[in-house]
Amino acid sequence: MQLFFIFFGLPAIGMMLSPWQASMIALTINLGAYSTEIIRAGLASISKGQVEAAKVLGLNFRQTLTRVIFIPAFEKIYPALTSQCIIVMLGSAVISQISVQDLTYAANLVQSRNFRAFESYLVTALLYLGLSILLRFAFNALGKRLFAYRTSN
Repeated sequence: MQLFFIFFGLPAIGMMLSPWQASMIALTINLGAYSTEIIRAGLASISKGQVEAAKVLGLNFRQTLTRVIFIPAFEKIYPALTSQCIIVMLGSAVISQISVQDLTYAANLVQSRNFRAFESYLVTALLYLGLSILLRFAFNALGKRLFAYRTSN
């Protein structure tokens, strides 16, 4: 709905956007909205007791933010943020509906030329599956590097 509103609705008020611009704005707004809520929840998960303990230890405001609030919150929200990025990558298939050339657009083009819809969409689904698995492995590897300091419980 966001994509169609941006692509078809904004020209009605005088904002002309190319399909590429409209799709990038829609995907950015979508990712931003969900990511903001994930980050808010992560920050809310840090107890006030930890902040008070940082003050007792004599940490200044910057140290409290970075070491006591942001790093533990980011560690908690990292899996949700990575999942959200993968969801946006998978959801990008809808941008072919406004003629942006992506994987789904290519599958539609192939099936319109050879009339083999099942095969072309099966290959597309497998490519999306492969991309999501590769992204998951990349995010997991990055997470292991980012949070290597943690001791296993």
